[in-house]
Amino acid sequence: MKPVTSLVLLIVLTSLSACAPDSEPGPAATAAGKESPQQAEPVPESPISGIDFAALDRETRPQDDFYQFANGGWLDTTEIPDIYSGYTVYHQVYEDAEQALRQIVEDAAANPGPPGSESQQVGDIYNSWMDEETIDSLGIQPIQAELDAVEAVEDAAGLSRLMARLERAGIATPWDYSIFPDLKNSSAYAVYVSQDGLTMPDRDYYLQQDNENFATAREALPAYIERMLVRSGMDAEAAADAAPRVYAIEEAIATAHWDNVENRDPEKIYNPYPLEDLGELGGNIDWPATVDTLGLGSADKLVIGQPSYFEALDRLLAERPLADWKAYFRFRVIDGRGRDLDQATAAIRFDYRNRVLYGQQQERPRWKTGISNVNAMVGEAVGKLYVAEYFPPEAKHRMEELVENVLATLEEDLADLEWMSPATREKAAEKLSRFTAKIGYPDEWKDYSDLEIVAGDHIGNLRRAIEWNHRQEIAKLDRPVDRTEWFMTPQTVNAYYDPTKNEIVFPAARLQPPFFQLNADDAINYGAVGGVIGHEISHGFDDKGSKFDGDGNLENWWTETDREAFEDRTQVLVEQYSAFEPVTGMHVDGELTLGENIGDVSGVAMAYRAYIRSLDGAEPPVIDGFTGPQRFFIGYAMSRKGKYQREAEINLLSSDPHSPLKYRVNGVYRNLDAFHQAWNTQPGDGMWLPPEARVKIW
Repeated sequence: MKPVTSLVLLIVLTSLSACAPDSEPGPAATAAGKESPQQAEPVPESPISGIDFAALDRETRPQDDFYQFANGGWLDTTEIPDIYSGYTVYHQVYEDAEQALRQIVEDAAANPGPPGSESQQVGDIYNSWMDEETIDSLGIQPIQAELDAVEAVEDAAGLSRLMARLERAGIATPWDYSIFPDLKNSSAYAVYVSQDGLTMPDRDYYLQQDNENFATAREALPAYIERMLVRSGMDAEAAADAAPRVYAIEEAIATAHWDNVENRDPEKIYNPYPLEDLGELGGNIDWPATVDTLGLGSADKLVIGQPSYFEALDRLLAERPLADWKAYFRFRVIDGRGRDLDQATAAIRFDYRNRVLYGQQQERPRWKTGISNVNAMVGEAVGKLYVAEYFPPEAKHRMEELVENVLATLEEDLADLEWMSPATREKAAEKLSRFTAKIGYPDEWKDYSDLEIVAGDHIGNLRRAIEWNHRQEIAKLDRPVDRTEWFMTPQTVNAYYDPTKNEIVFPAARLQPPFFQLNADDAINYGAVGGVIGHEISHGFDDKGSKFDGDGNLENWWTETDREAFEDRTQVLVEQYSAFEPVTGMHVDGELTLGENIGDVSGVAMAYRAYIRSLDGAEPPVIDGFTGPQRFFIGYAMSRKGKYQREAEINLLSSDPHSPLKYRVNGVYRNLDAFHQAWNTQPGDGMWLPPEARVKIW
């Protein structure tokens, strides 16, 4: 299935965090040459601190580089497994969830239930993928129908129908569609159409010719296209001739793409076109045929994300020879399905898609991708079994308490927010009062009973699952927005805020040890999971979320003066993060990462205040040599530890709205008065930021 697009990232904003447990005695926090806060003796029979002491770097002063202090031991001893392009605590927790799912799935595979049952579906999806012999024997035959459809195209109108057919089949084309609540009427669904069509991760890979960080991926792409065209059945000489022309189409598409900063602005990408007005974008895309092929007849409009892009695409369809477009779509078909075909095709795809682009050295074991297939096709079916075993009621109850306390803390803080007028504060408080939290798993599970899964037919199962999901999405257009729906399965190690529903969502796997520890003291949990709660709440008030009201509508509720004051503060944050240079020649994009940076800075500050509030005036115990506030900051920092291959770092810097992990700690803490108080930082320390330069938003 296709990856999530930039438009969906507007709707569903995610964050990752973690915390590793350990009961080893802790170190003193004093470093040579600087005074640190007084360390008291540990309280006898104290609670478990939750700190992983093996992860600490005892040679680094926390006042100079807190990320290194909290995680340096782990960074020095942890190697990125060859099957990943990076490794974080997130991966560790996901692997635990994956092992749990493996048991569930392999039980179903060994003992399929009656036809049509969820057990039969799960077992046959998995067994069909694990049957390498059958998949290899079929070669590219499973995609022959799509390849024949490409060859049958005779004109621009045929290209339009082809694009819609491939989109419906889950194969990437120059545009993508999705169905989500209408940004300006959150009780109804709308169809969104957005730019797509590139093989490399971002338009900058094509356009920044002088950026050496993109050179390897760019130079290797034509050869990859050629190899895949040959695998698709094209003559070798014809493939060699076609590959540079396919690349030229992608380069032209990239030139027309909006950049990631523009795509973060919900007002810019909300461009509703009544169906009868779509012709204003040009005459070469057959919009009526597109709407008909996708089954969108009940929609009254399409929301076009980037109108100028679609105007350019319309021109490209006429300007480029039909033969070039047919080669382009032939490549899109085999690239889109390549992982699911025979080993020879999958190996070529892996070499470019995973090794060249992300630095991943080895394919994941087949059983792991089998679990991914099950999750993608019938995720909630296994999710039900997962939560029954791995998410006890007390975990959900404790998480509910944490969420309620963080929300209550922000409610109190809003009343005293000095830079915002009473009128806008009242509106902010009203929005906050309408927040909802979903924790663990949905109240209603998806019903997969009409999804046909056939033993021994992997590509067929994939096709039918994609079509089933397409029908589920299309049906939304005829009914009100379902506010009980989840966009992640319970076994997903992540969290998100949805501005159109004004809700924060925490799947069960995100709330497993070491992320969330029932037996650890509150400081560590408020730092690790409280920081994520605050982060997701803050998305409701970041540079994009703040443009939505409490009902989830794109509606301005700010005075002009307050919006200017907000933007003045956020601009300081943009400048701070833009100064960071994680990879030589590549800085953090402070504008692209602004929303996530607001979420981090405000979310951690919010979680810290909630932790202090939870103490109700009591002095927290010193555990393992650290005060409560110090444990809070260690907990959050440990939740962000990780490392990436250079190729993955480059990709993340160019397109990810999150800052690199180091700056999600150090960049945050420099702005927090509470951090400087807890660790007694002084001018000249690496973490020091003068009080007047610190940013406080929420």
